[in-house]
Amino acid sequence: MSKTEQQKSMAADEGIKQLVSTLPTKPDCNSTTNLLYQYQGFWYHQYYLEHLIAAQTHFTPEPNTTILCSYPKTGTTWLKALSFAITTRTHYTPSQSPLLSRFPHDCVPFFELAPSAARNKSLVATHIPCTSLPAAAAASGCKLAYICRDPKDVVVSLWQFLRKQKKEEDDAEDADMGIEEAFEQFCEGNSFAGPYWDHVLGYWRACLEFPERVLFVRYEELKRETERCVKALADFLGCGFSLEEEKQGIVQGIIDLCSIESLKGLDVTKNGRFAPTDSMPYTIHNSSFYRKGEVGDWRNFLTEEMGARLDNIMADRFAGSGLGLWFSASNQETTN
Repeated sequence: MSKTEQQKSMAADEGIKQLVSTLPTKPDCNSTTNLLYQYQGFWYHQYYLEHLIAAQTHFTPEPNTTILCSYPKTGTTWLKALSFAITTRTHYTPSQSPLLSRFPHDCVPFFELAPSAARNKSLVATHIPCTSLPAAAAASGCKLAYICRDPKDVVVSLWQFLRKQKKEEDDAEDADMGIEEAFEQFCEGNSFAGPYWDHVLGYWRACLEFPERVLFVRYEELKRETERCVKALADFLGCGFSLEEEKQGIVQGIIDLCSIESLKGLDVTKNGRFAPTDSMPYTIHNSSFYRKGEVGDWRNFLTEEMGARLDNIMADRFAGSGLGLWFSASNQETTN
């Protein structure tokens, strides 16, 4: 990078920091030090938000790029692993897959956090809401695959993840927040990347408007009908499975490779860390990205009253969107 380019980059970074400093803030119950900043209707930590704003200007996907989109803790890592294994299967058998030695977040980088690693990749990922995606994403005609999940399981999984991360950063007693406090913040729409319902609705509406470009995946369906959903994902990615591949067990091989049991047991998961940039103020143990991955585990942490309250919030927010049927089906699966 030339001296002039460095100066422009530094000026841009300073401009972003100045913008962030003017935004509304709220304390984050998940952290004793971090604030949440509101930007374009959603809440973020400063480090992530600065990278998001930079990506809005600088990230330009190719027309053949597919962006894997998600709210945190909705199945992001699983979707990345499956998509990577599907699109690289002609180069690697499951027993040779880079997923055995590289973490899914390294194989499919978040373009807002690791712009250099994401450059010229045909498969990248993001937690950015649909309404805040870089304008170049819409202009390029690239595809978006979005995964969503029952919010009751999301709030528990997010709480467990941030709780574990906070314990690694700070041994203070008050770092161990309770599920009740995290639940209240989630219901108010003030959690990281929240409100969750607006995050989901943005991609749902895009799917209705551009069904050929946006795939909407439900975590519960992916768990229940994994083979069918994996085939549909492959078709969307433009590399559907042939009958011969199905006979050879390629589909099942990919499913087995990307199962939570398989990925949790890898050395890269047990000993690796996630730190996409040198400027990231913390690192995350790769093992933190996996817990149970079960449908309905929220019952072990939330009361029935809490579950009903969140159900009512989502039903109200999704009213008239066409997502009501999806939400009702999700509720039935977690109550049966």
